[in-house]
Amino acid sequence: MQLIQGLNLLQDQWLWLILAAFFIGFSKTGISSFTMPAIPIVASVFGGKDSTGIILPMLIVGDIFALYYYNRHAEWKNIRKLLPWTLLGLILGVIVGIYVNDKTFKACIAVSVLICLVILIYTEKKGENFKVPQSTLLYALTGILCGFTSMIGNAAGPIFSVYLLAKGFKKNDFMGTTAWFFFIINLTKVPLQIFFWNNIPIKTIYLTGLMIPAIAVGAFLGVVIIKKLNERLFHLVILGVTALAAIRLLIP
Repeated sequence: MQLIQGLNLLQDQWLWLILAAFFIGFSKTGISSFTMPAIPIVASVFGGKDSTGIILPMLIVGDIFALYYYNRHAEWKNIRKLLPWTLLGLILGVIVGIYVNDKTFKACIAVSVLICLVILIYTEKKGENFKVPQSTLLYALTGILCGFTSMIGNAAGPIFSVYLLAKGFKKNDFMGTTAWFFFIINLTKVPLQIFFWNNIPIKTIYLTGLMIPAIAVGAFLGVVIIKKLNERLFHLVILGVTALAAIRLLIP
Protein backbone atom coordinates (compact mmCIF):
# COMPACT_ATOMS: atom_id res chain seq x y z
CA MET A 1 0.00 0.00 0.00
CA GLN A 2 1.58 3.27 -1.13
CA LEU A 3 0.73 6.74 0.13
CA ILE A 4 1.41 9.64 -2.21
CA GLN A 5 1.55 13.29 -1.15
CA GLY A 6 -0.25 12.47 2.11
CA LEU A 7 -3.31 11.15 0.29
CA ASN A 8 -4.48 7.64 1.13
CA LEU A 9 -4.57 6.40 -2.45
CA LEU A 10 -3.09 3.26 -3.92
CA GLN A 11 -0.98 3.36 -7.04
CA ASP A 12 -3.70 1.85 -9.24
CA GLN A 13 -6.18 4.40 -7.88
CA TRP A 14 -3.88 7.17 -9.08
CA LEU A 15 -3.81 5.58 -12.53
CA TRP A 16 -7.62 5.49 -12.67
CA LEU A 17 -7.80 9.10 -11.52
CA ILE A 18 -5.32 10.25 -14.16
CA LEU A 19 -7.27 8.38 -16.84
CA ALA A 20 -10.54 9.90 -15.61
CA ALA A 21 -8.98 13.39 -15.61
CA PHE A 22 -7.78 12.88 -19.18
CA PHE A 23 -11.26 11.72 -20.23
CA ILE A 24 -12.83 14.77 -18.59
CA GLY A 25 -10.49 17.18 -20.37
CA PHE A 26 -11.01 15.45 -23.71
CA SER A 27 -14.78 15.44 -23.29
CA LYS A 28 -14.95 19.15 -22.58
CA THR A 29 -13.27 20.22 -25.81
CA GLY A 30 -13.76 17.18 -28.04
CA ILE A 31 -16.18 14.25 -27.81
CA SER A 32 -18.60 14.90 -24.95
CA SER A 33 -19.37 11.21 -24.34
CA PHE A 34 -15.80 10.74 -23.06
CA THR A 35 -16.96 11.84 -19.60
CA MET A 36 -19.22 8.81 -19.36
CA PRO A 37 -16.65 6.06 -18.64
CA ALA A 38 -14.89 8.26 -16.06
CA ILE A 39 -18.02 8.45 -13.89
CA PRO A 40 -18.65 4.76 -13.12
CA ILE A 41 -14.91 3.94 -13.08
CA VAL A 42 -14.20 6.50 -10.34
CA ALA A 43 -17.38 5.50 -8.49
CA SER A 44 -16.31 1.84 -8.45
CA VAL A 45 -12.93 2.79 -6.95
CA PHE A 46 -13.92 5.48 -4.45
CA GLY A 47 -17.60 4.84 -3.68
CA GLY A 48 -20.70 6.59 -4.95
CA LYS A 49 -21.05 9.89 -3.11
CA ASP A 50 -17.30 10.33 -2.57
CA SER A 51 -16.66 9.89 -6.28
CA THR A 52 -18.95 12.82 -7.15
CA GLY A 53 -16.91 15.04 -4.84
CA ILE A 54 -13.69 13.88 -6.50
CA ILE A 55 -14.95 14.38 -10.06
CA LEU A 56 -16.78 17.71 -9.62
CA PRO A 57 -13.72 19.98 -9.14
CA MET A 58 -12.04 18.26 -12.11
CA LEU A 59 -15.14 18.92 -14.22
CA ILE A 60 -14.97 22.62 -13.32
CA VAL A 61 -11.33 22.75 -14.42
CA GLY A 62 -12.38 21.06 -17.67
CA ASP A 63 -15.18 23.61 -18.06
CA ILE A 64 -12.63 26.43 -17.80
CA PHE A 65 -10.56 24.91 -20.61
CA ALA A 66 -13.73 24.55 -22.71
CA LEU A 67 -14.66 28.20 -22.08
CA TYR A 68 -11.18 29.26 -23.18
CA TYR A 69 -11.76 27.66 -26.59
CA TYR A 70 -15.51 28.16 -27.11
CA ASN A 71 -16.72 30.97 -24.80
CA ARG A 72 -17.94 33.25 -27.61
CA HIS A 73 -20.35 30.74 -29.11
CA ALA A 74 -23.01 30.28 -26.39
CA GLU A 75 -26.73 30.44 -27.14
CA TRP A 76 -27.95 32.08 -23.92
CA LYS A 77 -31.66 31.88 -24.72
CA ASN A 78 -31.67 28.11 -24.33
CA ILE A 79 -29.49 28.23 -21.22
CA ARG A 80 -31.82 30.69 -19.47
CA LYS A 81 -34.90 28.59 -20.26
CA LEU A 82 -33.33 25.45 -18.77
CA LEU A 83 -31.67 26.87 -15.64
CA PRO A 84 -34.73 27.14 -13.30
CA TRP A 85 -35.77 23.55 -14.09
CA THR A 86 -32.19 22.34 -13.77
CA LEU A 87 -31.98 23.89 -10.29
CA LEU A 88 -35.09 21.91 -9.33
CA GLY A 89 -33.40 18.73 -10.59
CA LEU A 90 -30.29 19.55 -8.54
CA ILE A 91 -32.38 19.92 -5.38
CA LEU A 92 -34.09 16.57 -6.03
CA GLY A 93 -30.66 14.99 -6.47
CA VAL A 94 -29.42 16.49 -3.19
CA ILE A 95 -32.41 15.05 -1.32
CA VAL A 96 -31.89 11.58 -2.80
CA GLY A 97 -28.18 11.72 -1.93
CA ILE A 98 -28.92 12.58 1.71
CA TYR A 99 -31.23 9.64 2.33
CA VAL A 100 -29.58 6.72 0.49
CA ASN A 101 -26.54 4.66 1.48
CA ASP A 102 -23.44 4.36 -0.69
CA LYS A 103 -24.51 1.09 -2.33
CA THR A 104 -27.81 2.61 -3.41
CA PHE A 105 -26.03 5.81 -4.44
CA LYS A 106 -23.72 3.84 -6.75
CA ALA A 107 -26.79 2.10 -8.18
CA CYS A 108 -28.35 5.53 -8.83
CA ILE A 109 -25.20 6.60 -10.67
CA ALA A 110 -25.26 3.41 -12.75
CA VAL A 111 -28.94 3.81 -13.64
CA SER A 112 -28.42 7.50 -14.55
CA VAL A 113 -25.50 6.59 -16.80
CA LEU A 114 -27.39 3.72 -18.44
CA ILE A 115 -30.44 5.93 -19.08
CA CYS A 116 -28.16 8.48 -20.74
CA LEU A 117 -26.59 5.70 -22.82
CA VAL A 118 -30.02 4.54 -24.01
CA ILE A 119 -30.82 8.11 -25.05
CA LEU A 120 -27.51 8.38 -26.92
CA ILE A 121 -28.01 5.05 -28.70
CA TYR A 122 -31.58 5.96 -29.67
CA THR A 123 -30.54 9.30 -31.16
CA GLU A 124 -27.62 7.63 -32.97
CA LYS A 125 -30.10 5.28 -34.66
CA LYS A 126 -32.60 8.05 -35.49
CA GLY A 127 -29.90 10.34 -36.89
CA GLU A 128 -31.28 13.41 -38.64
CA ASN A 129 -34.84 12.12 -38.21
CA PHE A 130 -34.72 12.81 -34.48
CA LYS A 131 -36.65 15.99 -33.69
CA VAL A 132 -37.89 17.53 -30.47
CA PRO A 133 -41.05 19.61 -29.97
CA GLN A 134 -40.82 23.23 -28.80
CA SER A 135 -42.74 23.39 -25.53
CA THR A 136 -42.44 24.34 -21.87
CA LEU A 137 -42.77 20.64 -21.02
CA LEU A 138 -39.62 19.92 -23.05
CA TYR A 139 -37.61 22.56 -21.20
CA ALA A 140 -38.94 21.35 -17.84
CA LEU A 141 -38.20 17.68 -18.55
CA THR A 142 -34.75 18.36 -20.00
CA GLY A 143 -33.80 20.73 -17.18
CA ILE A 144 -34.97 18.45 -14.36
CA LEU A 145 -33.25 15.40 -15.89
CA CYS A 146 -30.04 17.38 -16.44
CA GLY A 147 -30.08 18.66 -12.86
CA PHE A 148 -30.88 15.31 -11.25
CA THR A 149 -28.41 13.20 -13.25
CA SER A 150 -25.73 15.88 -12.89
CA MET A 151 -26.15 15.96 -9.12
CA ILE A 152 -26.30 12.20 -8.64
CA GLY A 153 -23.62 11.10 -11.09
CA ASN A 154 -22.25 14.07 -13.08
CA ALA A 155 -23.93 12.26 -15.98
CA ALA A 156 -26.10 14.95 -17.57
CA GLY A 157 -23.88 15.45 -20.62
CA PRO A 158 -25.69 13.05 -22.98
CA ILE A 159 -29.13 14.47 -22.11
CA PHE A 160 -27.98 18.02 -22.80
CA SER A 161 -26.13 16.94 -25.94
CA VAL A 162 -29.22 15.20 -27.32
CA TYR A 163 -31.28 18.32 -26.57
CA LEU A 164 -28.86 20.63 -28.44
CA LEU A 165 -28.32 18.27 -31.38
CA ALA A 166 -32.07 17.80 -31.79
CA LYS A 167 -32.45 21.58 -31.93
CA GLY A 168 -29.95 21.72 -34.79
CA PHE A 169 -26.97 23.29 -33.02
CA LYS A 170 -23.81 23.50 -35.09
CA LYS A 171 -20.41 22.53 -33.69
CA ASN A 172 -19.12 25.81 -32.21
CA ASP A 173 -22.52 26.88 -30.82
CA PHE A 174 -22.96 23.38 -29.43
CA MET A 175 -19.58 23.44 -27.66
CA GLY A 176 -19.96 27.01 -26.35
CA THR A 177 -23.48 26.51 -25.02
CA THR A 178 -22.48 23.23 -23.38
CA ALA A 179 -19.40 24.83 -21.79
CA TRP A 180 -21.30 27.73 -20.22
CA PHE A 181 -24.28 25.60 -19.12
CA PHE A 182 -22.17 23.04 -17.27
CA PHE A 183 -19.80 25.64 -15.85
CA ILE A 184 -22.79 27.34 -14.20
CA ILE A 185 -24.34 24.06 -13.05
CA ASN A 186 -21.09 22.62 -11.70
CA LEU A 187 -20.32 25.80 -9.73
CA THR A 188 -23.85 25.65 -8.28
CA LYS A 189 -23.26 22.06 -7.16
CA VAL A 190 -20.15 22.91 -5.13
CA PRO A 191 -21.89 24.52 -2.11
CA LEU A 192 -24.67 21.91 -2.28
CA GLN A 193 -22.16 19.05 -2.03
CA ILE A 194 -20.06 20.78 0.62
CA PHE A 195 -22.93 21.65 2.97
CA PHE A 196 -25.36 18.78 2.36
CA TRP A 197 -23.13 15.85 1.37
CA ASN A 198 -19.83 16.89 2.99
CA ASN A 199 -17.87 15.18 0.23
CA ILE A 200 -15.48 17.90 -1.02
CA PRO A 201 -12.74 18.20 1.64
CA ILE A 202 -9.58 20.25 1.16
CA LYS A 203 -7.67 17.11 0.06
CA THR A 204 -10.04 16.80 -2.89
CA ILE A 205 -9.14 20.31 -4.06
CA TYR A 206 -5.45 19.44 -3.70
CA LEU A 207 -6.08 16.27 -5.68
CA THR A 208 -7.72 18.29 -8.45
CA GLY A 209 -4.64 20.50 -8.61
CA LEU A 210 -2.51 17.40 -9.20
CA MET A 211 -4.86 16.32 -12.00
CA ILE A 212 -4.72 19.62 -13.92
CA PRO A 213 -1.91 18.44 -16.26
CA ALA A 214 -3.93 15.35 -17.27
CA ILE A 215 -7.06 17.48 -17.80
CA ALA A 216 -5.03 19.98 -19.84
CA VAL A 217 -3.55 17.25 -22.07
CA GLY A 218 -7.02 15.82 -22.62
CA ALA A 219 -8.45 19.25 -23.44
CA PHE A 220 -5.66 20.03 -25.91
CA LEU A 221 -5.99 16.66 -27.66
CA GLY A 222 -9.76 17.08 -27.72
CA VAL A 223 -9.40 20.23 -29.82
CA VAL A 224 -6.79 18.70 -32.12
CA ILE A 225 -7.98 15.10 -32.55
CA ILE A 226 -11.72 15.71 -32.88
CA LYS A 227 -11.13 16.87 -36.47
CA LYS A 228 -9.20 13.75 -37.48
CA LEU A 229 -11.01 10.77 -35.95
CA ASN A 230 -13.94 8.67 -37.07
CA GLU A 231 -16.30 10.11 -34.47
CA ARG A 232 -19.02 7.47 -34.93
CA LEU A 233 -16.61 4.58 -34.29
CA PHE A 234 -15.20 6.41 -31.29
CA HIS A 235 -18.71 6.91 -29.92
CA LEU A 236 -19.45 3.20 -30.22
CA VAL A 237 -16.27 2.28 -28.31
CA ILE A 238 -17.05 4.76 -25.54
CA LEU A 239 -20.66 3.58 -25.32
CA GLY A 240 -19.49 -0.01 -24.91
CA VAL A 241 -16.87 0.77 -22.25
CA THR A 242 -19.31 2.98 -20.35
CA ALA A 243 -22.07 0.36 -20.40
CA LEU A 244 -19.71 -2.25 -18.95
CA ALA A 245 -18.49 0.12 -16.24
CA ALA A 246 -22.04 1.16 -15.31
CA ILE A 247 -23.21 -2.47 -15.13
CA ARG A 248 -20.23 -3.20 -12.88
CA LEU A 249 -21.61 -0.69 -10.37
CA LEU A 250 -24.82 -2.69 -10.14
CA ILE A 251 -22.98 -5.91 -9.21
CA PRO A 252 -22.54 -6.31 -5.41
